[in-house]
Amino acid sequence: MVSQLAGTLTTQKMDTEFFRRAFYEPAQTPVPVKFGTSGHRGTLGEGFCALHAKAIAQAVARIHLENHITGPILVGGDTRLMSQETAKLCAEVLAGNGLPVILPDMPVPTPVFSFEIRSGRACACLNGTASHNPPQEMGLKYNPSHGGPADGKLTAQIEKYANEYMASPAAIKSMPLDEARTKGLVKTADVLTPYVEALGKKIDFKKIASSSYKFAIHPLGGTSLPFYRAIKEKYGLNNVDIVSDVQDPTFYFIPLDHDGKIRMDPSSQYPMKPLIELVQNGSYHFAGASDPDADRFGCATAKGGLIAPNHALCVMADYLVRHHRVAQAKAIGRTLGTTALLDRIAQANGLELDEVNVGFKYFVEGLDKGRYVLAGEESAGMSVSGWTTEKDGIFAVCLLMEIQACEGDVATLYQALTEKYGVSHYTRVDIPTNAETKQKVKAMKASDFTCSHVAGETVTRVRDTDGIKVYLENSWFLVRPSGTENILKIYAETFTDENHLQALIAEAQKIVA
Repeated sequence: MVSQLAGTLTTQKMDTEFFRRAFYEPAQTPVPVKFGTSGHRGTLGEGFCALHAKAIAQAVARIHLENHITGPILVGGDTRLMSQETAKLCAEVLAGNGLPVILPDMPVPTPVFSFEIRSGRACACLNGTASHNPPQEMGLKYNPSHGGPADGKLTAQIEKYANEYMASPAAIKSMPLDEARTKGLVKTADVLTPYVEALGKKIDFKKIASSSYKFAIHPLGGTSLPFYRAIKEKYGLNNVDIVSDVQDPTFYFIPLDHDGKIRMDPSSQYPMKPLIELVQNGSYHFAGASDPDADRFGCATAKGGLIAPNHALCVMADYLVRHHRVAQAKAIGRTLGTTALLDRIAQANGLELDEVNVGFKYFVEGLDKGRYVLAGEESAGMSVSGWTTEKDGIFAVCLLMEIQACEGDVATLYQALTEKYGVSHYTRVDIPTNAETKQKVKAMKASDFTCSHVAGETVTRVRDTDGIKVYLENSWFLVRPSGTENILKIYAETFTDENHLQALIAEAQKIVA
């Protein structure tokens, strides 16, 4: 069944030679290093080039040396055009500063970086990825000793140092990779086997293997391919097919997204169209996918088609709670823009609910201390305490397969939750804007919002920690600027009806205006 989807091609194909040259020789002065929710990202060339990689690596080396941080740094990346070159450059700079490096000989998923750090085999990592974003983009993320995304204080320090080196490249130290290997500063390691073996202690693969359901998995051309292969072989999953083994840095085989761009987004109906068709035509009961760096998940089922991330998070949280799968956990965590149905599930089960700003870094402490049954975000990221402090799309897909194998179609399970807790009407709208408007929204305070009633409901409170979120009796809406693009994101949810949802969006747009 491998590669049966390879014929789903787009008409656009990235000019790899152009972007390869731009990476090493940008036509314009590269932009400064700027970390978003977890890393620096930009278009190959001006937005992200070889100098960015070396400057960030030198900044990390300086921080490790200044703070006497010992242990090897795990360096790698996903399957993008310049990911492996970025990893090589970072390894050479770290070695040039006398720091030990683990450089695997294969692309590495984001959750595996976290897993290796949590397992004590690495003290930190540099991860070359731009997640699910278009193939001409590239990025670099740093995770410290807790294994999760670095916090704002640390990324600000990396930014400061890196931009000093962007301005003075001669100060960057480097050692040729062959020399670094000879001196023992750069070594390889098996990062696949430990992760796959540990996953077997978290997921009931026997239930999946014995199920009458047929499962499809699509790695979307990413790092998860060899991991899914190993999982399938090790746990005897004969009813699981990997339906595409295509890996190409242009990602030409991914259907175009809503705006005509290629995005390897497992939560979007456009890139997921081939998988949706597989469950709708009866070939499979469940189809799962993870993005190129495998930190996000997506799935479609025979009864529900594409499952919204919010719906999947609720089904996973409910399942984990009922089956007591996360020992001693006291809470469910969600980001500001994620469904409040999770709040109702938490309350019904005597759990606390942590609402954090957008960014998985805000879950790290709770995951590290065993607080969360599940920590999730509406953009299809999740993990659990006792596992990784990064989002893990491989874990999520395997857990969803287990749930379907044990309890039936994920869509039916979500419907049962809405019958118990209420029907959620939810949307997110992205509005193009400019830097000035983004800054104004970012600077808004709760006290600036003076309305006592919105869309027929009483305002119960307003939060201004990440944009403006307005809480109402039976609904909420959030307006926040994107950290990496010139757009404003409007999130809204109501447990009333679709008309009320549209009224909330209209009110939110008044804030934008």
